[in-house]
Amino acid sequence: MTVDLRGVSKSFGGTDVLRNVSLTLEPGVTCLMAPSGAGKTTLTRILLGLERADGGTVTGLEGARLSAVFQEDRLLDRLDAEGNLRFVLGRGFDPAKAAELLAELGLDGVAGKPAGEYSGGMRRRLALARALSVPFDFLVLDEPFTGLDDVSRARAIECIRRRTAGRTVLLVTHDRSDAEGLDARIVSLP
Repeated sequence: MTVDLRGVSKSFGGTDVLRNVSLTLEPGVTCLMAPSGAGKTTLTRILLGLERADGGTVTGLEGARLSAVFQEDRLLDRLDAEGNLRFVLGRGFDPAKAAELLAELGLDGVAGKPAGEYSGGMRRRLALARALSVPFDFLVLDEPFTGLDDVSRARAIECIRRRTAGRTVLLVTHDRSDAEGLDARIVSLP
């Protein structure tokens, strides 16, 4: 799937956050890099339908299945890892597939422990597992590796590579090595 942004603009309280952004997101990973405050998260929120652009167009997402890892983990703290996956999958939950994904991300040893008791890195990996567990056509990863040590980061990158092959992914990060690990095309906001 290809997503096209043409002339996308957004302001808050009279301050321009995005000004005339145009880019094309094609199958594979595109990494969006820009300084803090440049509008990266606002752009992802527009793509996910959580914000409305003041101007410009976004095409290619009509009828698409979307998934995301936000800057915040957005977990259900009273549920364990499996419960968090079951929540987003509903009837589509498959215990064997869930166990496989959690093991890929190094979360196979936390069965029964509520997510609210996880370390920051464990929470981040569970947020990633939730996003990767649902069927999607377009995936947004907003700083998905925050709080991960080198081993967990490498595991997460490999998991993303395997589970997003052939799909359109937008990665937002400040770390060029994350983009390189995912063979991402790097673009910058103007």
